[in-house]
Amino acid sequence: MPDKLRHVSRALISVSDKTGLVPFAHELAARGIEIVSTGGTRKALVAADIPAKDVADITGFPEMMDGRVKSLHPKIHGGLLAMRENPEHEAALLAHGIAPIDLLVVNLYPFEATVAQGAGFADCIENIDVGGPAMLRAAAKNFESVTVVVDVEDYDLVLAELAENDGATRLAFRRGLAQKAFALTAAYDAGISNWLAAEIGEAAPPYRSFAGHRIETLRYGENPHQSAAFYAMPQPGSSIAAARQVQGKQLSYNNVGDTDAALDLVAEFDPAKYAAVAIIKHANPCGVAQAATLSDAYRLALRCDPVSAYGGIVAVNRRLDAETAQEIVKIFTEVIIAPEADEDAIAIIAGKQNLRLLVTGGLPDPRRADLTFKSVSGGFLVQSRDNAVVDDMDLRVVTQRAPSEAELDDLTFAFRVAKYVKSNAIVYAKGAATVGIGAGQMSRVDSARIAARKAEEAARAAGLAESLARGSVVASDAFFPFADGLIAAAEAGATAVIQPGGSLRDAEIIKAADDAGLAMLFTGVRHFRH
Repeated sequence: MPDKLRHVSRALISVSDKTGLVPFAHELAARGIEIVSTGGTRKALVAADIPAKDVADITGFPEMMDGRVKSLHPKIHGGLLAMRENPEHEAALLAHGIAPIDLLVVNLYPFEATVAQGAGFADCIENIDVGGPAMLRAAAKNFESVTVVVDVEDYDLVLAELAENDGATRLAFRRGLAQKAFALTAAYDAGISNWLAAEIGEAAPPYRSFAGHRIETLRYGENPHQSAAFYAMPQPGSSIAAARQVQGKQLSYNNVGDTDAALDLVAEFDPAKYAAVAIIKHANPCGVAQAATLSDAYRLALRCDPVSAYGGIVAVNRRLDAETAQEIVKIFTEVIIAPEADEDAIAIIAGKQNLRLLVTGGLPDPRRADLTFKSVSGGFLVQSRDNAVVDDMDLRVVTQRAPSEAELDDLTFAFRVAKYVKSNAIVYAKGAATVGIGAGQMSRVDSARIAARKAEEAARAAGLAESLARGSVVASDAFFPFADGLIAAAEAGATAVIQPGGSLRDAEIIKAADDAGLAMLFTGVRHFRH
């Protein structure tokens, strides 16, 4: 397709976000471009002494129905859709007195922002843009003739393009902006459809779409031969997607995934009650602890698996202080993520040029009721988030012995962590710190044995003669299908168990716990994480 230049003589501007509007329109007018506009946009232009015709003067109809109808008219859409140099189209323009529109600048009503502000149903409906998307799609379809702009960040690019081509735009430039316009309208409609599905209680609508805006193009994906980019969902809240990178090299695809898991895990711990630290490696926790201070919590988390922590991700649930930062930088760490960070902590981390420091401004809500999705061949899976929190569960003692108060604290801690360990998951904990973690095994008994071995290795690394699993408690993300996994935990030194229950062999499992003198709780809630 030849790279045809199209001169811009006439522009239609209708924007909700007025950022950069006046200087941009001023430059257009200075080039002799006629501007047509609507409502509030025109008022802003006229107030800045920029001449702008009213859409109503073009269509012959006033804005009506509270502004719902203003641009949906043949004299607007004909001007956008007419193909230049097409004799039939040119004849239709002439016959009906329609002037071509060469440049369309539109951004849409702030629907997502309105929803995020907690507006009522009626207000949200009124902030669904109809005319804007219709114009954008018309202009984007006719990219051979029309330049379409949907992003205030592109204003300078458009002005530069016009300057470089003596008031015209190149076809390649217009095609790129058209793709962006279609992507934006798709994202806009996805936000509306997902909001409305939630409002009417439709958990599995016949059609489902998700959308986001690109934060950055990544160097590669999970492996160097894979391409990748990082996108943020609308209104991402306190999250990895909304985090500010204070320092360090660009995040990798794997960094983003691991850091997200780490942040979600520490968000399970109320910062008003506990200082908590999670160390993540390959999306699995290799050490988690809570303590009176972040530095103590970090030392306890590191003790669980100091070998795997090398090159890991560290998440904290409180403002990062200098003492904790000093501890973290003693070993190679890829990323630190925190709600905030002291200047002294930032200065310490600055000594490690490649270490990424991210601050989020807050913690995600572990009880949030959003959706998660992942791709499969030919489609994708969607589910509600696992927002079950152990503090809200009805814990049931099923053994002859009930757990002590100290055991109960460790049991709830361990189950909190097990939620973020890949299945099959086994977590040994003692003193509000993990001491052994077994993850991602095909057999639960293998996970129990791996976690026990990790506890022995951690003890040796700490110079202790006895395994850290001695006197610990154990959490399982799902029920024990056989007694062997529970027996392995007892042999490792665990004194109490927390698990969902629900196995056909629950009676056998309970008897094995009683025979071993274990206390055991059933949660009734499973935490598979694949």
